[in-house]
Amino acid sequence: MSLLSPGPGSRDMRNFIALLERKGQLKRIKAEVNPDLELAAITDRVLARGGPALLFENVKGSTLPVATNLLGTMERVVWSMGLEKAEELEELGRKLALLQQPKPPKDLKETRAFANVLWDLIKARPDFDLTPPCHQKVIKEDQLNLDKLPLIRPWPKDASGVITLGLVITKDPETGVPNVGVYRLQRQSTKTMTVHWLSVRGGALHLRKAAALGKKLEIAVAIGVHPLIVMAAATPIPVQMSEWLFAGLYAGEGVRLTRCKTIDLQVPSHSEVVLEGTITPGEELADGPFGDHMGFYGGIEKSPLIRFHCITHRKDPIFLTTFSGRPPKEEAMLAIALNRIYTPILRQQIPEINDFFLPMEALSYKLAVISIKKTYPGQARRSAMAFWTALPQFTYTKFVVVVDSTINVRDPRQVVWAISSQVDPQRDLFILENTPFDSLDFSSEHIGLGGRLAIDATRKIGPEKKHEWGEVLTRPTEIESKVNERWNELGLSDLDENEPDPSLFGYVIEDLLRQRQADKF
Repeated sequence: MSLLSPGPGSRDMRNFIALLERKGQLKRIKAEVNPDLELAAITDRVLARGGPALLFENVKGSTLPVATNLLGTMERVVWSMGLEKAEELEELGRKLALLQQPKPPKDLKETRAFANVLWDLIKARPDFDLTPPCHQKVIKEDQLNLDKLPLIRPWPKDASGVITLGLVITKDPETGVPNVGVYRLQRQSTKTMTVHWLSVRGGALHLRKAAALGKKLEIAVAIGVHPLIVMAAATPIPVQMSEWLFAGLYAGEGVRLTRCKTIDLQVPSHSEVVLEGTITPGEELADGPFGDHMGFYGGIEKSPLIRFHCITHRKDPIFLTTFSGRPPKEEAMLAIALNRIYTPILRQQIPEINDFFLPMEALSYKLAVISIKKTYPGQARRSAMAFWTALPQFTYTKFVVVVDSTINVRDPRQVVWAISSQVDPQRDLFILENTPFDSLDFSSEHIGLGGRLAIDATRKIGPEKKHEWGEVLTRPTEIESKVNERWNELGLSDLDENEPDPSLFGYVIEDLLRQRQADKF
């Protein structure tokens, strides 16, 4: 059963905040808090303890309240999708897998499933709002002052205040197809900011096309939208559809859009704040340093300069923000949820993959553990290669550990056992050199170029081994069943409460541990 009923409110950040407050998952902070360092430090400590979302109502230097930590637990991420359980995210993944590689249905059941997905696509089409809340207040260029926004500076050596959870919207100058992404923006002056995006992102591609045509690139930044729209914009799944349609699939209904006041772009009509501006190709300023998701300060890079001409916002707008750093952070919780959504898509592309997991402690993308149903020699190496090319976000995965399907990829005890007992480093390590690399990862010899490693921790078969492989220790099912039956008789039932459950690792272990700490709030 859905927690969020369909309707315009399901894409409204205020609706989600109200939901969290009703469920005791929101804390209002009435004392004055400084957006420079202090606000992020408070949020970081609360997030690490599994605490509630925060609404800072008295932010120094601004009249806007600031919402943080809305998605700081897996539970709240699931709620933002209108769901109750993380397992339901895989159903969305199955829909996306069917859209990505549709196959002729084999029977009536598959025909119905495909028809349902097509109907979901029809319902997901965006609609238009003629009286958008985001236009309740319009500030033109002569009065525009970015200093009035509560831009946080999370870390001591960060260059300036930032926007972190804004939807950055551009449009292809040739085709008119929009791109929606989530990029960091740095304040440069009262009317300008730089945008930090990778060269492979849609916005960067649009800017190159605008430069070739001798045009400025129009750009809008929508701040304070429902978290599920942020998730849709941050999901780099290779389905050929607009981000608005993709968000509609997430929401179960079309996103309501409206046209900007001064540029030819559309934004979510329920946005709290919208910035409208242009980028002149070639106009750049130094961007950074900033603390990033790697847990270090990034470098200083020349980045495109945005000149803003207009700000629109709702009455009494709420500013949404977050920040990067060593996990756990909100972005890590999003990645755990996306792991669920990716699973059916990955299985469709690589059928032999039984399951996969991206540990939060490995930055949710640097290391992957995949399990396979091994049937032939060399299959583990093939699976690792296929994983690296399956989805764009796996391009920067440095380490892939391949285990047998009997191993729980979310249980670090089982994974470490598989590596320790079934790997010979001189045989089972496979290194690819000089491959495309994350530019934020300075551990490589050359920025943007580095190696990746696959570890074959599967049981060796056929020509992979030159001697008999050890037999795994198991007990007959009859003995296990008999022990189960006698457990209470033996007076051992009280031990069940203390036994660690392997399933707690991975998707929910971080959440459960922090939820226990949250009782202190």
